[in-house]
Amino acid sequence: MSRISVRGFAVASATAVTTVGAVVGVAAGSEQQQGSSDPIEATAADSTLLADIPAGQQAVAQGASLAQQADVQSTAADAEAKKSAEESARKQAAKDAKAKKAAADKAAAEKLAKEREEKKQEVASRSAKREAVDIPQKASYTIAETQAIARQMMASDQFQCFSNIVDHESGWNYKATNASSGAYGLVQALPGSKMASAGADWRTNPATQIKWGLNYMNDRYGSPCGAWSFWQANSWY
Repeated sequence: MSRISVRGFAVASATAVTTVGAVVGVAAGSEQQQGSSDPIEATAADSTLLADIPAGQQAVAQGASLAQQADVQSTAADAEAKKSAEESARKQAAKDAKAKKAAADKAAAEKLAKEREEKKQEVASRSAKREAVDIPQKASYTIAETQAIARQMMASDQFQCFSNIVDHESGWNYKATNASSGAYGLVQALPGSKMASAGADWRTNPATQIKWGLNYMNDRYGSPCGAWSFWQANSWY
């Protein structure tokens, strides 16, 4: 009964009854005819299609369901978009922070390198000024005299570091010789002839040895204190 209606069934039944009545000679007054046909016609007239009712309800339900699904999907899409935007913002913030840190580290490293270079140049400049000091030549020098010469040739804040190295290397003996290696002088240059770059009298003049030692420490370690820090860690420089 997919598409058969109550009304259709009632009309068919009424027609059948009327036809049978006519054949068997059943005749009644107008009131009886009206009374016999009206209930059926009324019933048929008041009936609606069975298929139409559920179909209408289903259409409404389906429409509501589709609207609800659309709302759910829209809400889910908005949530996903928000999540995606937040994740993108988080990644960008992390990227920006990393770049900012890298830039700060680079700037700090450049600043430190600049400060070290300026310090090195300052130390070298002060050493050069002290190297120009006229130190009288003598046949021999005591430890005190040799130390006094060293003080004149370098910055006061570098002397102790220089002295620490010389204490360990030669005990302030400008003629000290290492029998096994051939190292010579206050700073134990190896070979001793290296000190000829500072003066031909490197064997006998502590000032020449100090000049060479200062140049070596400044060039390689930045200063006597830089050389002393290395010496403490390695027992050589």
